[in-house]
Amino acid sequence: MAFRSSYYANNLDRNLDEGIPVISQELDSVRQYQFEVTFNPPPGVQFGPFSKPLTVACKKVGSLGMAVKPIEVRRVNDVVYYPGQVSYQEVEFTFDNLLSTKTGKQLYDFMTTVFDPTTGEYGTAFNILGNASLKSNIEVYKLNGKGDINQVIKLKGAFPISFVQSEAAYSGQDFDTITMKFRYDYIVVEGDPTI
Repeated sequence: MAFRSSYYANNLDRNLDEGIPVISQELDSVRQYQFEVTFNPPPGVQFGPFSKPLTVACKKVGSLGMAVKPIEVRRVNDVVYYPGQVSYQEVEFTFDNLLSTKTGKQLYDFMTTVFDPTTGEYGTAFNILGNASLKSNIEVYKLNGKGDINQVIKLKGAFPISFVQSEAAYSGQDFDTITMKFRYDYIVVEGDPTI
């Protein structure tokens, strides 16, 4: 029967005539749970092994995205649109509070690079080198089934805007977590250069 002419049937190595069909790996997708995050501290901020403990502790990354607001232009009987201002949504990260690396304290220190509540100063808590930069870079790595990097999402000019410790309860069965939100100046998505 040659009536099967779809791309799915003919081009994805599916043999439906010989018992159990062979499902093609061409349609495999990136899994949500296969990711790593690298946090680069702002210049001059050094408090222990910053990046790797935060990479290991990060258990959830919120959705990332950008939007372009259209400009509506009316001329006589026509309405046309042009790309206007770009806006980037904030992103939320959830971390396990690891005992060995004191992740909660590291994240709190990261937050105080924006505002230090003990002194009331903005952006000067770890301003060791005399630069006023509050911003850093964050990279989210999407992994394939082998653990190789398939895609890199770079958040440029990122800084924390909130720090929330999870509730404590004697009846709780979950690990202690910290949720932080970040703003960033722009996003760059890079694919695997070998593709």
